[in-house]
Amino acid sequence: MEENQTISSILMLPWLAHGHVSPYLELAKKLTARNFNIYLCSTPINLSSIRSKISPKFGKSIQLIELNLPTLPNLPPQYHTTNGLPPHLMVTLKEAFEMASPNFCKILRTLMPDLLIYDLLQPWAPEAASYYNIPAVEFITCSATMTSCMLHFFQTPGIQFPYSSTIFFRDYESAIANKLLERDGDANRVAQCIERSSKVLLIKSFKEIEGKYNDYVSCLSGKKVVPVGPLVQDPVHDNEDSTIMEWLNTKGKYSTVFVSFGSEYFLSKEDLEGVAHGLELSSLNFVWVVRFPKGENIIVEEALPKGFLKRVGERGKIVNGWAPQAKILNHSSIGGFVSHCGWNSVLEGMRFGVPIIAVPMHLDQPVNARLLEEVGAGMEVVRGSTGKIHGEDMAEIINQVVKGPRGEPVRKKARDLREKLELKGDEEIDEVVKELVQLCLTKDKSNGLHQPIQ
Repeated sequence: MEENQTISSILMLPWLAHGHVSPYLELAKKLTARNFNIYLCSTPINLSSIRSKISPKFGKSIQLIELNLPTLPNLPPQYHTTNGLPPHLMVTLKEAFEMASPNFCKILRTLMPDLLIYDLLQPWAPEAASYYNIPAVEFITCSATMTSCMLHFFQTPGIQFPYSSTIFFRDYESAIANKLLERDGDANRVAQCIERSSKVLLIKSFKEIEGKYNDYVSCLSGKKVVPVGPLVQDPVHDNEDSTIMEWLNTKGKYSTVFVSFGSEYFLSKEDLEGVAHGLELSSLNFVWVVRFPKGENIIVEEALPKGFLKRVGERGKIVNGWAPQAKILNHSSIGGFVSHCGWNSVLEGMRFGVPIIAVPMHLDQPVNARLLEEVGAGMEVVRGSTGKIHGEDMAEIINQVVKGPRGEPVRKKARDLREKLELKGDEEIDEVVKELVQLCLTKDKSNGLHQPIQ
């Protein structure tokens, strides 16, 4: 095991999404075992959501640092996170995050860490670190596949992606593709963050499933790509949400699917009806997490198709808002995961050996769904030509993945990946530590300043 012989300090600044804060916290936990002290910086509401996930054993080795965003009339503090954020406020949140850069500079100046680890939407953060002679490295929490896809189209527009036979956007996903691949404000931020990383890029990946995509990111960026592994949080065994676990305990092995579309996406009425129809037509039990934006007082039962709950009866359990995903996926009754294919969810499915029924919605999810099929650990529910989810198609894929003959190789691959990940342990972290130690040594110990930030 590689260890840092001296204690170095790292300041981490993830983007304000649960799907970004969570892997940053998991990486922090791994690094504290190698003689790093971690400052994890985010908004108070994000930090409040992870405080309980930091056990006393980490003591002072992980300290939470509050970053206060400016007060804006339509963005109160409870909206200083993407979790449950009404979609129309996303642009405002990004603007507020950038407006908080002076506050972040004060944090940098106070802590003077040996290294900054930052995320994909804040090029001002490594620029500020440069001013204080602090090395900075980007930690990318999306897949290497998506990262290579974006970099390819940024740098070589009009040239076909070299892996387009398996990684592509369907016709009905053209709006998603255009948003991701056009050089808009977000795309420029992403490109600048990669450019400003100190010779190395950390990425939440492992070579067994994304080796060629990691290599392509390195080729396009001119930087060494260091995978950090899946960074999946171990299930917390407590009495939280015991009613869900007790319900699952009454179900047979592999008889149930877990259905969740993440913390940032809210199903349209049409998608909600399509998913409900598919679950009803399938012959399986299900736990379905249904979410609505903060501030919308919607009664779940009334949002579902009329008579749906009565027709599925004891076969289905609806959860409003949140459920302990890792704990549920690790339960013996779970035979499939109906997922939006957010990258964290994909890796959790692999970590717990659960085959995935892919229903991508937006952002990088279509690319992750294609990767899943390429790897062989999932099957996608292909929508109609207009993007509509057809319940009959969803039911067919659910049944095949969980118990049908077409799903047998998918189930085997999911089990194989679980075994591989268990055997690997933290081997990627050893390489990460080697790189971070070298970066920490490049810090100017005199703490002199570069030229002022423009």
